[in-house]
Amino acid sequence: MKIRIVGSCGSGKSTLARKLSREYGIPYFEIDNMIWNREYEGVRYSQAERDERFKDTLEMKTWIMEGVQFDWTTESFEQADVILILNPSVIIRDYRIVKRFVLSRTGFQQWNYKQSVKNLCKMMIEWNHGYDVAKVIEVTNPYANKRRIIKRSDEALDYINSLKSLRMNLLLEFR
Repeated sequence: MKIRIVGSCGSGKSTLARKLSREYGIPYFEIDNMIWNREYEGVRYSQAERDERFKDTLEMKTWIMEGVQFDWTTESFEQADVILILNPSVIIRDYRIVKRFVLSRTGFQQWNYKQSVKNLCKMMIEWNHGYDVAKVIEVTNPYANKRRIIKRSDEALDYINSLKSLRMNLLLEFR
């Protein structure tokens, strides 16, 4: 199964991807880690390296891919069996962003990069309040038959489990 998760900063993409990965034994990938070289602070991979990492992931038999990106990642929507657009309320996202900031700054939670107050402001204003979910919906309209817009991770699990049950019933029916 191939699952693509998209949503704003603080929407719960990484948490959901980890949960689904554990539940179904499917490897998950953060698109940010295809962009940023985590060995160095603030260093991006070249566009060619980014695209190669992305392509390598797409070629895998199964994957869960999560990220805010939707412009250059359309092939992941094409290949995905399920597209989950996470869209919890902006207040919940703000809370999660601040919580992550505090936990990472105090050392209680590891994060991919060093959190700063400047970055916190950018996450909340630009990447959260400025996130254009309508554009994501527009970009994924050609795949509406496999897309679900959800507010909570349990909705994702229910939806995927219903798909698995449907597939099993169809397989049994055509035996």
